[in-house]
Amino acid sequence: MFKDITLGQFFPGNSFIHRLDPRTKILCIIVYIAIIFCIKTFAGYGLLAVFTVACILISKIPFSFVLKGVKPILFFAALTAVFNLFLTDGKVLWSWKFLKITYEGANLAVFMVLRLFFLVLGTSLLTLTTSPIALTDGIERLLSPFKKIGVPAHELAMMMTIALRFVPTLLEETEKIIKAQTARGADFESGNLISRAKAMIPILIPLFISAFRRADDLAVAMECRCYRGGENRTRLYTLKMGVKDFVCWIIIILFTAGIVVTNMFF
Repeated sequence: MFKDITLGQFFPGNSFIHRLDPRTKILCIIVYIAIIFCIKTFAGYGLLAVFTVACILISKIPFSFVLKGVKPILFFAALTAVFNLFLTDGKVLWSWKFLKITYEGANLAVFMVLRLFFLVLGTSLLTLTTSPIALTDGIERLLSPFKKIGVPAHELAMMMTIALRFVPTLLEETEKIIKAQTARGADFESGNLISRAKAMIPILIPLFISAFRRADDLAVAMECRCYRGGENRTRLYTLKMGVKDFVCWIIIILFTAGIVVTNMFF
């Protein structure tokens, strides 16, 4: 299960999307997320699907690798769909005793599942095509105007990137701990909810110890390299927006306009 999570992983490449300025990609994903929650029609989601598939093709990342990141949220998506399906008032399509399915509930359930699906695909595509260093620089540059009001742009960017980077590492560590405890006879499947919760203790304690150890090692490594935050820090590569970034923004503007049209006329 944990090996299917692609969020935080980087897939090296030299595609058009890989070569975009990280600031462009971060701002585009923000627009993309906003669009996901603004779509009101199935035609809009169809256009979103075409756009997302085109982005994956351009990035040259295998579909199987991108889609496996959706597997961990399937249970949550199904649970969300069930709640929206049975708890939304409206025109009744089917009923049995106290259970009922409404037209509005069915629409909302489908929309919520699609939103979660595309949300994971979009954010995964950002981390898969952007290295942690580039992501840090991009976030820092976007937050730099807020330094005037005391916002620690570099520190915030560093913390967010480190947290994102260690998501797959900690999940891999969790999977190793589960396999080790299972080999020692631990049972995580049987029993009631309380028993299963207690069975998680042998997983959580080693995981927390490992996480704190990794954090301490990272702090020592940064101290040994005389890391002192963003003050007087130089960069190997200077971020510069080029023609490809402007082309990307034109595509995003056209895509946004297409979504607006589908909301108005479909």
